[in-house]
Amino acid sequence: MGVPAFFRWLSRKYPSIIVHCVEEKGKECNGVRIPVDTTKPNPNEVEFDNLYLDMNGIIHPCTHPEDKPAPKNEDEMMVAIFEYIDRLFNIVRPRRVLYMAIDGVAPRAKMNQQRSRRFRASKEGVELVEEKSRVREEVIQKGGYLPPEEIKERFDSNCITPGTEFMDNLAHCLRYYVAERLTNDPGWKNIVVFLSDASVPGEGEHKIMDFIRRQRAQPNHDPNTHHCLCGADADLIMLGLATHEPNFTIIREEFKPNKPRPCGLCGQTGHEIKDCQGMPREKQGQHDEFANTMPSAEQEFIFIRLCVLREYLARELTMASLPFPFDFERSVDDWVFMCFFVGNDFLPHLPSLEIRDYQSETRCLNGYLTQNGYVNLERVEMIMQAVGVAEDNIFKKRKEDEAEQQGPAYLTTGQFAPHALGRRDRPEAVQNARHQACDMRMQSNMVKLGVSIRLVLFCVKSLSTDGQFVKTLTDSCVMLWEEGWKQRYYKNKFDVDATDEDFRRKVVQSYVEGLCWVLRYYYQGCASWKWYFPFHYAPFASDFKDIKDMFSDFEKDTKPFKPLEQLMGVFPAASGNFLPPTWRNLMSSPDSSIIDFYPDDFAIDLNGKKYAWQGVALLPFVDERRLRAALADVYPDLTPEEKRRNSLGSDVLFLGKSHPLFDFIHELYRTESNEIPAELCHGIQGRLNLDDDPILPDNTVRSPVPMLRDISQNTAIGVKFKDPQYPDGFVFKAVLLPGAKIPSKVLKPEDWVRGNGQSWRPQLGFNPNRQQAHLDQSGFRALGYVHIYIFNIINWWTCPLCYPQGVCSWPPCCRALPVPPYRDEQDIVLLS
Repeated sequence: MGVPAFFRWLSRKYPSIIVHCVEEKGKECNGVRIPVDTTKPNPNEVEFDNLYLDMNGIIHPCTHPEDKPAPKNEDEMMVAIFEYIDRLFNIVRPRRVLYMAIDGVAPRAKMNQQRSRRFRASKEGVELVEEKSRVREEVIQKGGYLPPEEIKERFDSNCITPGTEFMDNLAHCLRYYVAERLTNDPGWKNIVVFLSDASVPGEGEHKIMDFIRRQRAQPNHDPNTHHCLCGADADLIMLGLATHEPNFTIIREEFKPNKPRPCGLCGQTGHEIKDCQGMPREKQGQHDEFANTMPSAEQEFIFIRLCVLREYLARELTMASLPFPFDFERSVDDWVFMCFFVGNDFLPHLPSLEIRDYQSETRCLNGYLTQNGYVNLERVEMIMQAVGVAEDNIFKKRKEDEAEQQGPAYLTTGQFAPHALGRRDRPEAVQNARHQACDMRMQSNMVKLGVSIRLVLFCVKSLSTDGQFVKTLTDSCVMLWEEGWKQRYYKNKFDVDATDEDFRRKVVQSYVEGLCWVLRYYYQGCASWKWYFPFHYAPFASDFKDIKDMFSDFEKDTKPFKPLEQLMGVFPAASGNFLPPTWRNLMSSPDSSIIDFYPDDFAIDLNGKKYAWQGVALLPFVDERRLRAALADVYPDLTPEEKRRNSLGSDVLFLGKSHPLFDFIHELYRTESNEIPAELCHGIQGRLNLDDDPILPDNTVRSPVPMLRDISQNTAIGVKFKDPQYPDGFVFKAVLLPGAKIPSKVLKPEDWVRGNGQSWRPQLGFNPNRQQAHLDQSGFRALGYVHIYIFNIINWWTCPLCYPQGVCSWPPCCRALPVPPYRDEQDIVLLS
């Protein structure tokens, strides 16, 4: 879910939720790689039961990475995905379940965002090629030097969409990967592996949540299961809280901003294509030994402990003297609902939202906003009207704040920027000194000419310490801080008069439906596959009047699109090569009845943002009835292989020969399908059916990747799996289950100090009894010496390569600057 800066805000406000992962590395002996033994206890001092992988967060960085050279072909991409999963498995070491979920066909509400992203990516790709060609010509005309342009096939990331040959091949490769690990890796021998590939409808993270929700509603579910979910999306935090499982942890890559990216023309770092000057390449290393390498470091992982976040929220949300019984689990659900206003993938942001004090508002509401994923619209209206009363003042204050935040017209950055004396923070390293110096001169000249660049919007999304949501969105075109802002907004964004009450009410009704749909999606599953918000912009908070009766329920028994149908709904014509010939013709032929769905160019409304990718892509919405009518004429053209890729599949369950359930599943292939005996699989239940192309023990599994070998002595088995089914109208309860044990407290109780009088320190890692290391006097002296040494390097910008001689040959560094007094060989040893 798109919640910009949400995780950054969360980790700063609640720092103890973050735990850095301890990762064991494989060793190499005499040229033979020795893998990590994952049967041993987890070095993080915690044992996880289930590991869930939101696979799209793995597929994208492995197929088109930003911080290292891209794989040469599809085979290398598959191997990179395998290695990434291995690394996560080595860190987490699940003991019961590994669930891999790839995004399948999404609900229509999500498809609109997917369509916007893919059209935008196609548009930016064309613009990038044009910009590179233009800048290259300008640089060469000015006498600059650029290396010869490489002609290589561009990887179209749009192929990472259900229904493409790439996704079909990925599913095939993952089946091989699972069988190989179950057969040969001792750490996998007792776990059950679920693979939900792109043929299974639903977003990856929501397929995972549906699995958890349906399992915990079973009588044999272990309420103290320790879940670990891998993914970088901010909405995973809200989804994890929505499960109400007491032991829920998220693992994700540690975000490190300001990674240098090489220029697409000259290959050097420190500038973008538009600023390229065609300067000669700087030598990489003393002998240019790093000329063809891209600087990169292996990304580290962190854990986000939701049980600790629950502790923080318990402190902030607990209220006394309420006119109704306080329920912490209900208040968590309300907090999750409030987060939807900060950002989500299904609804546009409100032009303003400032919900001031959740606690005081709750007292006035006489109850909670939500229950089990259902919204109390009458109470939501009270909050929105409270915001609407102050809407005019909110816009004016934001305009004033924006003016106050205007700094100097130009300020140097990086190591050239001014720094306070005694500052402990290290300045940003200069990536390319000559380019940065040139950029400084150019910007300085621009300032002299009176050219100043100002942010139209300073957008901040955060929650203050008192639970206050702040959403900053202004638009210079609409001028929301001046009188008549509402009339201008509706005229500019919707092309209607603000006096058109019927239209405004229609927009509000659709938004109210959206709020109900999103919350239901989080707590109960997809309420409707076909519902979507049919506007590009949201109404104002003050427009939410008489909404109590605006929504009753969603249409029943809606069905998802088929994979190729979704491709037609989200792909631009430039990605039509992933579709059958007659289908792609509908995207480009002037005679196509749906040609208007695929514009070659379209407007992007910045809507108060700075960058185009943050703006609103003004694309036409796809009319489902027209689309299906057009596809009816080309459906007969599908080949048998295309028909197979266009069908909806099911999850597949895999396990090895030593698992207690192995004999039961092996027997299924001789009898009929059956339910999983709960006692054989840690309480996991569901319906099993025979796989059409099964992986069976003692049958050779052919490798789909030429560089990997076949599995000649396979011991794994696979079978189709279907989650437990429930009757229509069944409501999954958003509660702690009976028997659930709350983890030990990590945070310091109010006004509590340890018995020895020392101040309290937060717990590091998962083990509350971990012994802290202590240094003797010699250790402190050594640390002090290193600190003095590094302090001198930072403050005098000394180059460590020429440091002993006191002479620097690195221009950005310490030429003509005083040399620190510590210059013996021991300093260099300490630095290294």
